[in-house]
Amino acid sequence: MSSVKQSAIGRRKMLAGAGLLGTSLLGTGLAGSSARAQQRVKTGTVEIEQVQVAFIGSGNLGGGTLFFQGRSYRFTVGGLGIGGFGVSKMQATGDVYNLRELRQFPGAYGQARYGVVVGDQSAGELWLENPNGVLINLKGRRTGLALSLGADAVIIDFK
Repeated sequence: MSSVKQSAIGRRKMLAGAGLLGTSLLGTGLAGSSARAQQRVKTGTVEIEQVQVAFIGSGNLGGGTLFFQGRSYRFTVGGLGIGGFGVSKMQATGDVYNLRELRQFPGAYGQARYGVVVGDQSAGELWLENPNGVLINLKGRRTGLALSLGADAVIIDFK
Protein backbone atom coordinates (compact mmCIF):
# COMPACT_ATOMS: atom_id res chain seq x y z
CA MET A 1 0.00 0.00 0.00
CA SER A 2 1.36 3.44 -0.87
CA SER A 3 2.28 5.90 1.84
CA VAL A 4 -0.37 8.32 0.52
CA LYS A 5 -3.11 5.71 1.01
CA GLN A 6 -1.74 4.80 4.45
CA SER A 7 -1.72 8.49 5.39
CA ALA A 8 -5.33 8.94 4.25
CA ILE A 9 -6.39 5.84 6.20
CA GLY A 10 -4.55 7.15 9.28
CA ARG A 11 -6.36 10.50 9.05
CA ARG A 12 -9.72 8.74 8.72
CA LYS A 13 -8.99 6.62 11.80
CA MET A 14 -7.94 9.74 13.74
CA LEU A 15 -11.16 11.57 12.76
CA ALA A 16 -13.24 8.51 13.63
CA GLY A 17 -11.55 8.37 17.05
CA ALA A 18 -12.22 12.08 17.58
CA GLY A 19 -15.85 11.47 16.63
CA LEU A 20 -16.13 8.72 19.23
CA LEU A 21 -14.60 11.02 21.86
CA GLY A 22 -17.14 13.73 21.06
CA THR A 23 -20.00 11.25 21.10
CA SER A 24 -18.80 9.94 24.47
CA LEU A 25 -18.72 13.47 25.90
CA LEU A 26 -22.26 14.04 24.70
CA GLY A 27 -23.43 10.66 25.95
CA THR A 28 -22.14 11.24 29.45
CA GLY A 29 -23.16 14.87 29.75
CA LEU A 30 -25.91 16.10 27.50
CA ALA A 31 -27.96 12.93 27.21
CA GLY A 32 -28.86 13.29 30.87
CA SER A 33 -29.59 17.01 30.57
CA SER A 34 -33.14 16.57 29.33
CA ALA A 35 -33.81 13.93 32.00
CA ARG A 36 -32.68 16.40 34.67
CA ALA A 37 -34.61 19.32 33.19
CA GLN A 38 -36.84 19.49 36.25
CA GLN A 39 -33.78 19.60 38.55
CA ARG A 40 -32.18 22.72 37.05
CA VAL A 41 -31.67 25.63 39.42
CA LYS A 42 -30.60 28.93 37.84
CA THR A 43 -27.59 30.21 39.78
CA GLY A 44 -25.90 32.72 37.48
CA THR A 45 -25.49 34.16 34.00
CA VAL A 46 -22.69 34.40 31.42
CA GLU A 47 -21.65 36.59 28.51
CA ILE A 48 -19.29 35.03 25.93
CA GLU A 49 -17.49 36.15 22.79
CA GLN A 50 -15.79 33.43 20.76
CA VAL A 51 -14.14 32.96 17.36
CA GLN A 52 -14.35 29.56 15.63
CA VAL A 53 -12.05 28.47 12.80
CA ALA A 54 -12.82 25.14 11.14
CA PHE A 55 -11.57 22.95 8.33
CA ILE A 56 -12.59 19.33 8.98
CA GLY A 57 -11.38 19.62 12.61
CA SER A 58 -12.23 22.87 14.33
CA GLY A 59 -10.86 25.07 17.07
CA ASN A 60 -12.24 27.99 18.97
CA LEU A 61 -11.04 30.55 21.42
CA GLY A 62 -12.58 33.40 23.28
CA GLY A 63 -13.59 34.60 26.67
CA GLY A 64 -16.43 35.73 28.80
CA THR A 65 -17.75 36.80 32.15
CA LEU A 66 -19.58 34.72 34.74
CA PHE A 67 -22.00 36.61 36.99
CA PHE A 68 -22.42 34.56 40.18
CA GLN A 69 -23.56 35.53 43.69
CA GLY A 70 -23.38 39.27 42.99
CA ARG A 71 -19.83 39.22 41.56
CA SER A 72 -18.30 38.93 38.10
CA TYR A 73 -15.50 36.54 37.09
CA ARG A 74 -13.59 36.68 33.78
CA PHE A 75 -12.86 33.36 32.07
CA THR A 76 -11.34 31.96 28.87
CA VAL A 77 -13.04 29.58 26.45
CA GLY A 78 -11.09 27.19 24.25
CA GLY A 79 -11.61 23.82 22.71
CA LEU A 80 -11.40 21.42 19.84
CA GLY A 81 -14.19 20.22 17.60
CA ILE A 82 -15.09 17.70 14.95
CA GLY A 83 -16.29 18.60 11.49
CA GLY A 84 -16.99 21.82 9.67
CA PHE A 85 -15.32 24.52 7.67
CA GLY A 86 -15.22 28.32 7.72
CA VAL A 87 -14.68 31.13 10.20
CA SER A 88 -17.36 32.55 12.47
CA LYS A 89 -17.67 34.78 15.53
CA MET A 90 -20.22 34.10 18.24
CA GLN A 91 -21.54 36.48 20.86
CA ALA A 92 -23.78 34.84 23.43
CA THR A 93 -25.50 35.37 26.73
CA GLY A 94 -26.94 32.64 28.84
CA ASP A 95 -28.04 31.18 32.10
CA VAL A 96 -25.95 28.98 34.39
CA TYR A 97 -27.66 26.20 36.31
CA ASN A 98 -26.64 24.04 39.30
CA LEU A 99 -23.50 26.04 40.19
CA ARG A 100 -23.26 25.87 43.98
CA GLU A 101 -19.57 26.82 44.38
CA LEU A 102 -17.29 28.85 42.11
CA ARG A 103 -14.78 25.99 41.85
CA GLN A 104 -17.41 23.88 40.01
CA PHE A 105 -17.41 26.24 37.00
CA PRO A 106 -14.03 25.72 35.25
CA GLY A 107 -13.32 22.53 33.32
CA ALA A 108 -14.34 20.54 30.27
CA TYR A 109 -17.88 20.91 28.93
CA GLY A 110 -19.63 18.70 26.40
CA GLN A 111 -21.35 20.60 23.61
CA ALA A 112 -23.90 19.62 20.95
CA ARG A 113 -24.28 21.76 17.85
CA TYR A 114 -25.58 21.67 14.31
CA GLY A 115 -25.83 24.76 12.19
CA VAL A 116 -25.06 26.85 9.16
CA VAL A 117 -23.91 30.47 9.36
CA VAL A 118 -23.87 32.91 6.45
CA GLY A 119 -23.17 36.60 7.04
CA ASP A 120 -25.05 37.74 10.13
CA GLN A 121 -28.11 35.55 9.55
CA SER A 122 -27.74 32.99 12.34
CA ALA A 123 -29.15 32.97 15.84
CA GLY A 124 -29.31 29.84 17.96
CA GLU A 125 -29.28 28.07 21.29
CA LEU A 126 -26.58 25.85 22.75
CA TRP A 127 -26.33 23.67 25.88
CA LEU A 128 -23.05 22.86 27.65
CA GLU A 129 -22.55 20.59 30.67
CA ASN A 130 -19.49 19.73 32.74
CA PRO A 131 -18.83 16.66 34.95
CA ASN A 132 -19.85 18.70 38.04
CA GLY A 133 -23.41 18.92 36.69
CA VAL A 134 -23.10 22.64 35.86
CA LEU A 135 -25.26 23.48 32.83
CA ILE A 136 -24.91 26.55 30.62
CA ASN A 137 -27.70 27.47 28.20
CA LEU A 138 -26.37 29.96 25.64
CA LYS A 139 -28.41 32.05 23.26
CA GLY A 140 -26.17 33.62 20.72
CA ARG A 141 -25.61 35.22 17.41
CA ARG A 142 -22.92 34.15 14.94
CA THR A 143 -21.43 36.17 12.14
CA GLY A 144 -19.17 34.97 9.34
CA LEU A 145 -19.29 31.94 7.09
CA ALA A 146 -19.25 28.45 8.59
CA LEU A 147 -20.83 25.03 8.26
CA SER A 148 -20.46 22.82 11.31
CA LEU A 149 -21.73 19.48 12.57
CA GLY A 150 -20.75 17.29 15.46
CA ALA A 151 -19.55 17.57 19.02
CA ASP A 152 -17.04 19.84 20.71
CA ALA A 153 -15.03 19.60 23.87
CA VAL A 154 -15.07 23.10 25.34
CA ILE A 155 -12.58 24.08 28.05
CA ILE A 156 -13.46 26.94 30.43
CA ASP A 157 -10.89 28.36 32.84
CA PHE A 158 -10.65 31.52 34.93
CA LYS A 159 -8.27 34.27 33.77
